[in-house]
Amino acid sequence: MKRREIIKTLSALPVAGGIMSIGPLMASPDQKKPVTDAGLLSNPEEGALALGPQIYQSIGVEPVINCKGTFTAIGGSVELPEVRKAVDFAAQNYVHIDELAMAAGRRLAAITGAEWGMVSSGCAAGMKHVTVACLTDGDPEKLVRVPDLTGFPKTEVIAPRYSRNQYDHAIRNAGVNLITVDTMEELKNAISSRTAMIYLFSAPDGYDNGPMSVDNVAAVAKGKNIPILVDAAAEVLTVPNIHLKRGATIVAYSGGKAIRGPQCAGLLLGKKDLLFSAWQASSPHHGPGRDNKVGKEEHIGMLAAVEAWVKRNHPEEEKTWISWLEYISKKVTTINGVTTKITQPKGVDNRTARLSITWDPAVLNITGEEVAADLADNKPRIVLGGGRTNPGEGTSSISISAHMMQPGDEKIVADRIYKILAQKHDKKNVVIEPPAANLTGNWDVSVDFYSGKGEHKLFLVKQDGNDISGTHKSTFSMLDIAGKIDGKKVRLQSNYRENAESIPYTFDGVMEGDTFSGVLFLGEYRSANFIAKRSESRQRPVNNITVPSYGGKKSDSW
Repeated sequence: MKRREIIKTLSALPVAGGIMSIGPLMASPDQKKPVTDAGLLSNPEEGALALGPQIYQSIGVEPVINCKGTFTAIGGSVELPEVRKAVDFAAQNYVHIDELAMAAGRRLAAITGAEWGMVSSGCAAGMKHVTVACLTDGDPEKLVRVPDLTGFPKTEVIAPRYSRNQYDHAIRNAGVNLITVDTMEELKNAISSRTAMIYLFSAPDGYDNGPMSVDNVAAVAKGKNIPILVDAAAEVLTVPNIHLKRGATIVAYSGGKAIRGPQCAGLLLGKKDLLFSAWQASSPHHGPGRDNKVGKEEHIGMLAAVEAWVKRNHPEEEKTWISWLEYISKKVTTINGVTTKITQPKGVDNRTARLSITWDPAVLNITGEEVAADLADNKPRIVLGGGRTNPGEGTSSISISAHMMQPGDEKIVADRIYKILAQKHDKKNVVIEPPAANLTGNWDVSVDFYSGKGEHKLFLVKQDGNDISGTHKSTFSMLDIAGKIDGKKVRLQSNYRENAESIPYTFDGVMEGDTFSGVLFLGEYRSANFIAKRSESRQRPVNNITVPSYGGKKSDSW
């Protein structure tokens, strides 16, 4: 991350540090109520689980209205009614899981037109199982050795750079060497007897067009008998399957996204022999997939979701989404200066209608980021695709995705947004206090993670007024760091990237003498506490550098 980008993101900090207080877990004996409903309390003591519409609130968790999309962090999707009914019946009997997997595989093939189908415990788990299948060829003696690939003839997976993403960690979990290539020529040269598989992520543009499209990659792989795994996690299911038609060997979907099956299920479609080996690498069998258990409920629930998918009236669903957005748009555009735009559903990845709401923050005195934070933090809570401010255009906006909204949500969302934008907001005068200290120098940083400690270092080489820049030595890397000091308040940010994954480090602390301390925000990895102290070892002065003379010429000193 460039320093300019670091400074721009400093205002987008979490509202809280991610450390929530925990109230009393046990009530006094006289608060206990009669037990009903299979052991759960219908009128529970404080903090006990209660069946009913307020089941999350009963244990202190406030649900959110999903205007963002099929994100695992907020629960993916809401299961279809027929899926919930199927899961309930499936939970009431015992079956042999291998027999169930074979029956589900046959039925999934019949519905989708694929050669075979398999249910996994999520898309990422399915990707790992397929990778293991490509490494082992169904040999159980190889299977039980994964991820130790010593002696394996195939140990490498190739991926175009456009396909590298956070989720390919599932592939690396199998112990492979993941080779990144930028051109078709590099891909051809990377292929060898050690190549187990080619991995393609279907979302980026490079998958559908350009020299490294799936069609071009498949033309090369087919002649060398190398399987292609396509990650289509957030896509709608296509029948017949567009990826298999274009040359993919296996395509992997998330069960709990667009298909609206169980959140902890995935769907694999493709070649029967390879999916048999993938199932061999999955629970209930021992080996590298035993930790990705998929139960009878997920099998039946996923199958029910696919059965429902091919019968659902998708055009009518999309019309309903647009009608919800039109309702919200009509409400909020009664506010002077507020404009909206509805984008029709398109493509197959994260296919949804979207509403953009835009205004001038200098007129309404509130930014998109502030609106999004208000919606997320206050009841009824609403999660959006994020708020944005574009200083160059003098606009702020929020974005709403419709496909995971539920009937009636549109009225709640419209009222909440209208209330926030219509109310009077005082004009903000941002005053930055003069810096209380000069932070240039070396700092030893002690980090208290949840279950251990870390030692980082900061080398702050420049302070220009309130602006600070330098280098952050994290656990493994040297990172650019930049930020500000506002009076005694210090805020610095760096960004660690590795294998398409990233960790934003945001130090938010207060100066006291030769120490500043506070909370280290870690993005999706929550937070830690830190204390930064000036290093006792002073920076060594730089001596004059003398360049030796050559050919009798006089040396120069700097």
